[in-house]
Amino acid sequence: MRVLMSIGGPSVFETDQPADEILVGTVNGVAWLQRAGGTWRETVRALEGKHVSNLVEDPETGRLFAGTHGEGIHASDDGGRTWTRKDRGVDHPNIYSMSVARGDDGVRIYAGTEPAHLFVTGDGGETWRELPSLRAVPSVGDWMFPAPPHVAHVKHITFDPRSAETIYASVEVGGAFKSTDGGRSWRQLSGFFEDVHRMMVAAARPDDLVMGNGIGVYRSGDAGETWEQLTDRSARIGYPDAVIIHPRKPDTVFMAGAICGPGQWRQTKTADARVARSRDGGRRWEYLEGGLPGHIHGNIEGFTLNVWSGGSVLFAGTTDGDVFLSDDEGDTWSTIARRIGAISKGGHHLALPLEEALAGTAAD
Repeated sequence: MRVLMSIGGPSVFETDQPADEILVGTVNGVAWLQRAGGTWRETVRALEGKHVSNLVEDPETGRLFAGTHGEGIHASDDGGRTWTRKDRGVDHPNIYSMSVARGDDGVRIYAGTEPAHLFVTGDGGETWRELPSLRAVPSVGDWMFPAPPHVAHVKHITFDPRSAETIYASVEVGGAFKSTDGGRSWRQLSGFFEDVHRMMVAAARPDDLVMGNGIGVYRSGDAGETWEQLTDRSARIGYPDAVIIHPRKPDTVFMAGAICGPGQWRQTKTADARVARSRDGGRRWEYLEGGLPGHIHGNIEGFTLNVWSGGSVLFAGTTDGDVFLSDDEGDTWSTIARRIGAISKGGHHLALPLEEALAGTAAD
């Protein structure tokens, strides 16, 4: 039983029993972490040298997809041991997000790129076509990204569990967009800052959405029509990059991110990341400490929840290549991997050189 962890891929996996394998997308390919007894260790590495930004799996065929920064989409039919490039029709090689939905016409896999375009395949990745209407919204001329090359990207894609026709797309920096016809048309949502990282839908209460945003966390109780800001830059996690809603407990929300935005990391020389949990839908937060390092240098950008009938496991991966695990919804943590390769969106890991952090530790 396996689950996946990547920056722009799915982050919630419901399984029949606890996963004993997690595939992690890193700046140096895909790392397999396998559990034997109570110990996790890396057993396989594939796509070495490629910056894997997202991982998804076709639920019908088991085909795995890896989106990369700069080298398009690759697919594997043998559990991830060997890969073939599968992105015919995708015009841009920077793949920032991927997601999968099962519609009336079968499985659809979506890919969001930089520049911000959206593509879909209905034949298991053999051919892709663009959904051009995303770029027909009036605000498209204002989309940008603060860091070079100053080009916006589709950072996250998710769906209403009641219908694969309802899609939410997060554009950084450009806004949040919703389609109710499978991506044939889109409208822009409003009521928040345009630096949208991701929107998560509460599986058990699908009109409830939580948004991770460059200036805080927002919540909607009416499927994105109106929003309430729950945190701001003054919070301990001032830059919430990852958000998860428990699929069976819609008021339980997990958040991870840095104390400040990436533009400040070269000055602070740390993301000073943390994990937080809310039991009331995001109105109040507790910052989780038990077993986590007192100071987390890299940002937490990989965030995966594995849920089964008897419990759950939460995984958190950093731009330093460390992976933490909690099997009690964040009360206590253990470190299951170190330095396996940065789990990093774009160049975030380059703004936080690990060598400097290690040198500072040695000096202390």
